[in-house]
Amino acid sequence: MSNRKGLLALSPLFVFVTIYLVASIIAQDFYKVPISVAFVIASIYAVAISYKNGLRQSVDIFSKGASKSNIMLMLWIFILAGAFAQSAKAMGSVDATVDLMLSLLPDNMLLPGLFLATCFISLSIGTSVGTIVALVPIAAGLAQSTGSPAALLTAVVVGGAFFGDNLSFISDTTIAATSSQGCSMSDKFKVNFFITTPAAIIILGVYTFMGMHMNTSSTPHPVDIMRVIPYIAVLATAIAGFNVMLVLTIGILLTGIIGMLSGAMGVFDWFHAMGEGIMGMGELIIVTILAGGMFELVRHNGGIDYIIAKITRHIHGKRGAEGIIASLVATIDVCTANNTVAIISTGGIAKRISQQFALDSRKVASILDTSSCVMQCLIPYGAQLLMALGLSKLSPAQIIPYLYYPFALAVCVLFTIVFRLPRRYS
Repeated sequence: MSNRKGLLALSPLFVFVTIYLVASIIAQDFYKVPISVAFVIASIYAVAISYKNGLRQSVDIFSKGASKSNIMLMLWIFILAGAFAQSAKAMGSVDATVDLMLSLLPDNMLLPGLFLATCFISLSIGTSVGTIVALVPIAAGLAQSTGSPAALLTAVVVGGAFFGDNLSFISDTTIAATSSQGCSMSDKFKVNFFITTPAAIIILGVYTFMGMHMNTSSTPHPVDIMRVIPYIAVLATAIAGFNVMLVLTIGILLTGIIGMLSGAMGVFDWFHAMGEGIMGMGELIIVTILAGGMFELVRHNGGIDYIIAKITRHIHGKRGAEGIIASLVATIDVCTANNTVAIISTGGIAKRISQQFALDSRKVASILDTSSCVMQCLIPYGAQLLMALGLSKLSPAQIIPYLYYPFALAVCVLFTIVFRLPRRYS
């Protein structure tokens, strides 16, 4: 593929970045350009430049990408998450859970405590989305009680959620990475743990230092354990391995039952809360559909193949091979906004590079998983950050500067590649 055709195929992504990031930076306000508008313009442009297919076929390709099974699954999760979050808030579950955490943890341990809890939960359930759904409303409540920036506590949850997404044995990224490289999950875990642990320890120290002078602005109310049950049930069923949609459905039912039994709300109040939560996810749903369609056109027109060909053209030595694999999966993640898809898309070529340069499959699988998770955590149109934004009512510019863990993880990945660590896997 020629440079001109390749760049043209990728140009919808450039249009989106220009409209959303550049215009917002110039205006010094990330609320000036709604992310949904940026995607609408970029999507129209993507359809327009696919002239060789004809308008009808271009729209069909766009629609195919927008309605892929993974996109529709994400929409279902967004809908159920919105309904659960708002109904839990309406019946007092969020406030009760916040009061419980405030009563159990000293003020100066709230940040490291929240980070550790998020890491444990995400490691147990293997999904960053499920962890964010459960804990971001609690983080927002803690921010209000402590007077801390809501963006900081939301970022703590997002970072911790990706710790488990990266390491968990039941994470789809772990399954995709190990399957593509032909290594066992336990072996990949050992290498991955070596890469991620320094980042987690450093950030835990940072949060401990930052929380030293944190004080609550009010005395927590007596804890109503009954109202905490929906969150306990959501976490317990998720850890038990239940499907995330079933987990959220159970949570929604419990908020209604407990809310009505406790007198916190009536049946119509429950319905109204669920409807309000679903409507609150409207922009998130629209952005996901538009992104899926636009990236499908980019893929169909050869944009992904062009990136792979360009990035892998010049590789020198094992260090360069590992660096190229990390860059490749991160770049494809930017183009697909899905770390699992990025791993699947690049797994085959990573395997070929691995064989050519005699790389250890366990480390290659770890690099694929970790690099894709780092990038997925930072792109403002990724499902996880969009979910956090929707639940916390914040902008990407507010949260991203506080995402210390993925930045630290990126440094650790680079360190292990440059210095060829750990030695026995290099």
